[in-house]
Amino acid sequence: MFAVAVGFLGLSVLGVLAVRVFVEAQRLGRQVADSARRINRAAEDLERAAVGVARSADAL
Repeated sequence: MFAVAVGFLGLSVLGVLAVRVFVEAQRLGRQVADSARRINRAAEDLERAAVGVARSADAL
């Protein structure tokens, strides 16, 4: 009886930890996606700025 209770408790702990890992993995995935969007936006801004600088250099 004691072994069954300990086994059930162990499975319960593993289940809780699995849920926590899943939630944190989703949160990390959202942060990575947000960071990727920010990097893409910054790259586009940099590209636009580089075009403006190149035009200015050609005008000289």
